[in-house]
Amino acid sequence: MQMNLPNKLTILRVIMIPVFVVFLLCNNIPYNNLIAVVIFALACITDALDGHIARKNNLVSNFGKFMDPLADKLLVCSALLCFVALKQIPVWIAIIIVSREFIISGFRLIASDNGVVIAASKWGKLKTIAQMVMSILLIVNFNNTFFNVLEQIFIYLSLVLTVISLVDYIVKNLGVLNEGSK
Repeated sequence: MQMNLPNKLTILRVIMIPVFVVFLLCNNIPYNNLIAVVIFALACITDALDGHIARKNNLVSNFGKFMDPLADKLLVCSALLCFVALKQIPVWIAIIIVSREFIISGFRLIASDNGVVIAASKWGKLKTIAQMVMSILLIVNFNNTFFNVLEQIFIYLSLVLTVISLVDYIVKNLGVLNEGSK
């Protein structure tokens, strides 16, 4: 299989995840949070870039369709687990967010088996943006009142948008489950 640029960017994002986790969790490394936030931001940029390049240059591949969403989920779930370990977010919030990702992945698998492609909704995109901002705030972890309040706002905004996007996704795509049972 020939690896195109979008697929290479996806693989790079997956490789960046353990490096990100090491820097985020190892407080004895100088500037660990700064390095972790740069790695996280670069991973987010590769996510936007690989999809854009693939669509623009007609480089969409089965590998990319499978690995790109998986890489996104690995990045989000890894960050959430770190935030729980660092006691920055409660475990129940991480469970809800991770559960949504698994439920949506299941829906997409069923849809794919039925030849249906389900596009991301505006709620899913807003959820992703809120999660990225939340993650960047938690990684940088400015320890002052303004940023502590901002972190909390984005934690709960991410949670609310996660639930709204899940409900929206299920309601719009419930027919996919019925098609699978015929």
